[in-house]
Amino acid sequence: MRYAGLWVALCLLVLPMSANAETSFLTVRTLEDGATGYSLNLRILILMTALTLIPSMLLALTSFTRIIIVLSILRQAMGTQSTPSNQILVGLALFLSLFIMAPVGERVYEAGLGPYLDEQMTEQEAWAAASIPLKEFMLGQTRETDIAMFARIADVQGIQTPMDTPMTLLIPAFITSELKTAFQIGFLIFIPFVVIDLIVASLLMSMGMMMLSPMIISLPFKLILFVLVDGWALTMGTLASSFYGVI
Repeated sequence: MRYAGLWVALCLLVLPMSANAETSFLTVRTLEDGATGYSLNLRILILMTALTLIPSMLLALTSFTRIIIVLSILRQAMGTQSTPSNQILVGLALFLSLFIMAPVGERVYEAGLGPYLDEQMTEQEAWAAASIPLKEFMLGQTRETDIAMFARIADVQGIQTPMDTPMTLLIPAFITSELKTAFQIGFLIFIPFVVIDLIVASLLMSMGMMMLSPMIISLPFKLILFVLVDGWALTMGTLASSFYGVI
């Protein structure tokens, strides 16, 4: 599966190792007193520890953050509480992220992972080549003001082109931009549902039914409106197209 190129690229980012490095995980040796001793390869141990962080890193460096936030805001705007459930929202966000990141995964595979598996590149060379498509994707979604803010905080100078931005600076800027974009989209989604709530609340007050919760009356109208306009297709399509414009 070529999406694995993103995983390998992140592994290489966390722990670059030379091509001729010792890769045995467990070493058995005889001590001076004749006893048997065991030692773990430190690099392999660090890599296996880092694997626990890679899923979180992968989700943060892809389109997943924006998608899951927008879907959560949509559910709250409709007032359906736990419907769809968190598992369904995460599943939608995950597979839509795979769809959006497919072109990036293909380019990562062709640029870095494929040659590395064919033993045409070292780990460092593979990471340098594979990081270019990922960096281009992240730069396309990151605001220059966010990059400038983190560059000012870290006192990083000498960035001549966007591609010169180090990953340690680009990653927090990308996440910050994604959060802002997600809340902007969520605000636009929230407006029509708020209008329905206001209309229903005004009607109930004019009828003297102030003890009746407006949410009970407005929920069916919001659901039928969302279904009539094919809301799920619009939401998923808009989220996908917001990324595809720069891929």
